[in-house]
Amino acid sequence: MASAEVQKVPVYSVNDLKSTTDDALAPYLGYLPQPYTFSQDHTKTHVHLLLGYSAVALAGFTFYADRMLKWEATRSPWIIAAVVVYFTLNSLLTYWVWGVEAGEVFRGKRRSGETISIRSSAQKHSPLYKLHIQYKSASNKVLQEKEIETSFTKWFAADGTFHPEPLRKWLATEIEVLRLAAKDTEKKTGGVASLAGVQEADEGKGAKRRK
Repeated sequence: MASAEVQKVPVYSVNDLKSTTDDALAPYLGYLPQPYTFSQDHTKTHVHLLLGYSAVALAGFTFYADRMLKWEATRSPWIIAAVVVYFTLNSLLTYWVWGVEAGEVFRGKRRSGETISIRSSAQKHSPLYKLHIQYKSASNKVLQEKEIETSFTKWFAADGTFHPEPLRKWLATEIEVLRLAAKDTEKKTGGVASLAGVQEADEGKGAKRRK
């Protein structure tokens, strides 16, 4: 198996540090050993993209009308309606990003029905990475809800190299379901494999059995 490509980001760019860390959450939670694996819910992302692309399509349409049909055509009722819809879509998109998504970087569900929602934030010129975690049962009862924070330096080296394992360990110490998953992994591997490694090993065994 080829070694994973080393990720490096500018250490003084909080946006890059945050986005790289955010992007590492889904692969981690999606490759936990069963029965702890979370399947990511992309519903909010799909709505976000639908609103955004619809607004862009309308903007392109009105630009075409202005360019090709001249100014007189742009004063017709259907062009005016398109402009109104465009601004409405942009307003809805703004509300969706700030009011509904509200910094959510991962939402997933286990086979047993439990769901987890993770929202992240980081302030400009601050080394702290903050998470709000909400873990619910299949009946929508809150099993764990907490806010945690720590420095990006836990998983980024001085040259900006990203090391995902310290991030996973930090999450496993703070989130109960991930602590249980890590404990189960340690039993299976004797503490010599990562959570992702266990999943890959299990998949490899399954492939051999199918041959």
